[in-house]
Amino acid sequence: MPASELNPLFQVGLDVRHRRCLVIGGGSEAQDKTGRLLDAGAEVLIVSPDLTAALEKHVSEGRLQANRRRYRPWDLDGAFLVMNTVRGDADLAERVFAAAESCGIMVNTYDDLSHSHFGMAALVCVGRLRVSISTSNASPTLSSRLRQDLEGLFDTEFGEFLEELGHARVLLKELVPDFTSRRQVLRELVEGAGLQGHFQLPDNWRKRIDMALTMARTSHKKTR
Repeated sequence: MPASELNPLFQVGLDVRHRRCLVIGGGSEAQDKTGRLLDAGAEVLIVSPDLTAALEKHVSEGRLQANRRRYRPWDLDGAFLVMNTVRGDADLAERVFAAAESCGIMVNTYDDLSHSHFGMAALVCVGRLRVSISTSNASPTLSSRLRQDLEGLFDTEFGEFLEELGHARVLLKELVPDFTSRRQVLRELVEGAGLQGHFQLPDNWRKRIDMALTMARTSHKKTR
């Protein structure tokens, strides 16, 4: 696999509150990205002839705007970032990326790092907790599996614990002005917290990968 496809990227958290974000496409991938943008407080415009039922519900509730047609260059006007969720349309990917880049707008193209300024990691969301998971594009499927497993580790009480820690931190900034002393108190509040366990690798994983590649190569040769 080319090194460019294993780009680890620079992990950041982006403030999109009250900023206009454009989503191109109306399928399941658009639904996922739109949900994450709305959760982060973005003002979302979606452009697609068709929308999933969940996206239609967001529109009817007034949570986002929708242009029910194909992408046009002027859809970029006023956009802070763009999520192109249409898969397999190289021409669209090139046009959106070139137009966005010329305007200084960040764009992510689904499953296409060559037409993206940033990547989308698998995201664990539990209360205020956000844990992003990336395999540097080596295996998005594994990222999804890890996300599911990690979400199962955090229960309702964890959410309450994190919420109370947030309240305590705000109050301690007022009650304990000295940073060093305040940091010590905050460290003591999480003393004893932590994850336990290990990652279970699949049985005979090397052999399974080799067999899958061999079968794929054989099938490819037969179809040529």
